[in-house]
Amino acid sequence: MTSSRWHAHGNVYLVAESAEYTMDDGLDGVVQVLGVDVDEVTIAIVNPDGSLAEMSGNGTRIAGAWLMERTGADHALVNVGPRIVAVRRVGDLYESELGDVEVGEAETVDGIEFVPVVVGNPHAVVIGDPGRLPEIGPLLETHPRFPNRTNVQVARVDAPGEVTARVWERGVGETQSSGTSAIAVAAAFGATDVKVRFPGGDLHVRLDGEYAYLTGTAELSSGVAPEP
Repeated sequence: MTSSRWHAHGNVYLVAESAEYTMDDGLDGVVQVLGVDVDEVTIAIVNPDGSLAEMSGNGTRIAGAWLMERTGADHALVNVGPRIVAVRRVGDLYESELGDVEVGEAETVDGIEFVPVVVGNPHAVVIGDPGRLPEIGPLLETHPRFPNRTNVQVARVDAPGEVTARVWERGVGETQSSGTSAIAVAAAFGATDVKVRFPGGDLHVRLDGEYAYLTGTAELSSGVAPEP
């Protein structure tokens, strides 16, 4: 089996080229490569609890970077579920087109107000003190309002174009960052161009109407490097 360990803003993913892999401690998930066709890769994203994630902003960016290392190109297409994510190399960073974002009306459950957002996967964005995430995250993730569970963010605006957030990922718990969470936070605040600060680092989100672009890092940290 060929595999490599990648990281992006504190998120660590194993890129596995077969169904045989080990979910080591410290992983935020596995990017399982299901097929490669020139500059296009089809993947499944597996959470540490064994569940499948419909989407991952950091995971798909890592998959795109992995394929670019393999092909030497500066672009890649990543198929995950029904979505195709275009990833481009921009200097030392990678920009991904994550596609359409759906923002719902604010709701309140158990005294917690949140904005539901869908970025190919579900999110509940709470505007407030990010320090409350350990309390709010597990409560909303498993609330009956979300029969398939949800990702949770608690975020505050620091300045125009700058937001600080923490994220509780469905099936994972608190993680250092999350690409789709950055988009969900930006969309919930109605921002069009914003830097979202997570404990693991800053992600840049640009929204063109309801269409989302995400820019961040993706780096090979250990394991076997891709080969053509």
